[in-house]
Amino acid sequence: MAAELERRHPGWLRLFAPSETVAARAQLGTRRFKTDDRDCAALVWLARQGAGRLATGSDVDALAAAVAHRRQLVLALKPLRQRLHDQLNALAPGLSAPQGHGRQVLLDTPTGHAVLSSAAAFAGRPPTARVLQARAGGRLKATTAEFWAQRWRQCLRPPPDAELRAARLQRDLDRFRALRVDIAFVDEQLERLLADSAGQVLTTLPGVAAARAAAFAAHTLPVERYATPEHLYSATGLAPASYESASVRRRGGIARTGLPEHRDALMGIAWGLGQFTPAFQRRRRELNQRGKTGIEARVALARHACRLCWRMLHSQQPYDDQRYDRARRDRGR
Repeated sequence: MAAELERRHPGWLRLFAPSETVAARAQLGTRRFKTDDRDCAALVWLARQGAGRLATGSDVDALAAAVAHRRQLVLALKPLRQRLHDQLNALAPGLSAPQGHGRQVLLDTPTGHAVLSSAAAFAGRPPTARVLQARAGGRLKATTAEFWAQRWRQCLRPPPDAELRAARLQRDLDRFRALRVDIAFVDEQLERLLADSAGQVLTTLPGVAAARAAAFAAHTLPVERYATPEHLYSATGLAPASYESASVRRRGGIARTGLPEHRDALMGIAWGLGQFTPAFQRRRRELNQRGKTGIEARVALARHACRLCWRMLHSQQPYDDQRYDRARRDRGR
């Protein structure tokens, strides 16, 4: 039936994800009451806002598919990192200190590669500094290699089943390397897809590389769907929930409507701007002086970042920090 509708009315058919329908029912106040009538009302509400994607596919659909695939790879990488640390600490107890308690083994560095491969090859027995340097491919300083070799010799002996643990560690290490290669491959695809879309302008933001720009653009484009920056901010789910009854008015936490991927993408852009952009660094200091720190300050920064991204996607003008700061002061924000 869908194919026949697209044939009769080309360009008019729109597709909606089940999660979008659930989010729309939540906006209409019927999230926990699913019926066909309520689903139809939610679809009509989405269609009136210009939501949905074309059935024939577009460049934005290709970008969204690549972003979703990369997200799944990154999610698979997180528990694998934890498992590698756990296996390393089992083979060489105390070698890698917890965060904030000493020098850590960073898995993405040549040091991490040399330490993990040595632990798997020698079943937890301490290697020499020369072995660590060789397994790092010459990218490890002699002083660093000597530090880890000396620290390894001070650790407890490997457990009786060290050979079995080392075999499992080697397989997980191979899986970890393969995932990193896959993520790099998808990143190359994202750069090419982003270059052909309107979201390319977001890469001019300091601290926002192709991965973050693509994640936000995939859920935002075409930006014409959102009449104002506030509509876009509300769609991410970061807008505060509100309650009003008679003379009682209060604002709660964030509404969390819409797709969590959209929300995470905007928060990632806000973090990058807060770290590398002078104008947003000043905003963050002002928020800290007002008592907002941590995640609360990032959510506040995300609202300004959303307004900035909306204007950039409309104007296709690259980011200029001085121009942005001057406009901000003129508006008194």
